[in-house]
Amino acid sequence: MTNSLCPRRWLHSSLAPLLLLTSASISAAQSGATRPTGAPTDTVVHIAKPRMPLPDEAASAGVTRFSFIAYGDTRGRRDGVQEQYEHSLVVDQMLRTMTQLERGPDPVRFILQSGDAVVNGRDPKQWNVSFVGLINRLTTEGGVPYFLAPGNHDVTSSGDLANAGRAEGLRNYLRAVQQLIPADGATRRLAGYPTYAFGYGNVFVLAFDSNIAEDSTQLAWVESQLAGLDRERYQHVIAFFHHPAYSSGPHGGAIIERPTAAVRERYMPLFRKHGVTMLLTGHEHFFEHWVERWKDVRGEWQRMDQLVSGGGGAPLYSYQGEPDLRPYLRAGVADSVRVQHLVKPGMEPGDNAYHFVVVHVDGPRMWLEVIGVDWGRGYLPYRSNRATVRDSVIR
Repeated sequence: MTNSLCPRRWLHSSLAPLLLLTSASISAAQSGATRPTGAPTDTVVHIAKPRMPLPDEAASAGVTRFSFIAYGDTRGRRDGVQEQYEHSLVVDQMLRTMTQLERGPDPVRFILQSGDAVVNGRDPKQWNVSFVGLINRLTTEGGVPYFLAPGNHDVTSSGDLANAGRAEGLRNYLRAVQQLIPADGATRRLAGYPTYAFGYGNVFVLAFDSNIAEDSTQLAWVESQLAGLDRERYQHVIAFFHHPAYSSGPHGGAIIERPTAAVRERYMPLFRKHGVTMLLTGHEHFFEHWVERWKDVRGEWQRMDQLVSGGGGAPLYSYQGEPDLRPYLRAGVADSVRVQHLVKPGMEPGDNAYHFVVVHVDGPRMWLEVIGVDWGRGYLPYRSNRATVRDSVIR
């Protein structure tokens, strides 16, 4: 399948400032009931617990039909000053979509965010003023659990665990999500890290910090989680994190950032070994879809989809060129690795849209809806907004 760009241009660049002035107060009033009030500016407020938390892992073992939402990069232009306006549009549409799906066979059961919640995660005011209140709407009005992986803006891009800036950002991140992720000491949490996992129905979800993708402790924990899975139950294994293994925006193309190189070298062979189904990432502020295929130990072709979904509110990016994957493919020659760029982003920021992805699970089958927001409501990255995730014959 070749690139499926919608020819329409989204007018976000010219419309957003006007909408910000005319509608921000309306959005703030609508979400005021869940916005932290009187919170100290030097301490991050916890995001509210979900009204409908996930059941214990064993209790959902028989669930095979539901949906979940994935998106990323919600940081806004006025973080610390006011609520994230573009992100608020995304949240509004998420709540509408969740209400619609609740009446059907595959209701939304959780939300995954792949990082960069705010511009500067070291500033508690940015979390409290601009982000936490919006997520409270999703956990209380929407009622669902919300899971956040750390981005470089949240905990800095340092790969050094002892870096002072990282420690400060990580402390704020952990305070924000304290009531949402497994506690330190839990089986599904790496103590002291923003690295955790959970199972619901026939889906297992794993979050890790790609800013420190070289870290051997985190890698060993991820491998132990994957190696110990009951694959008869968990037909779909999903990893979500911030830095894509490959992408075509300003963080990709001819550039290979340090975290990306580490993800390619350390995590992708591990994901192939354990049959990970899907990668949900951000960092690039647009939507694109990649498919990696390889042969397993039995010589059978397998498939792993990578969605880059960074349209949660940060300034939109554009296509900058294909990444040079020749070294990556040479490293994966023993697995006969092949990579296909299924959907490319637009050539200009205005060709893309703020959006989120609804992933529908129906037994062994998964399919996607990409939901464009506000001026991007007609966004059609597949010449429609839907795609089925399935294997196809290699020719």
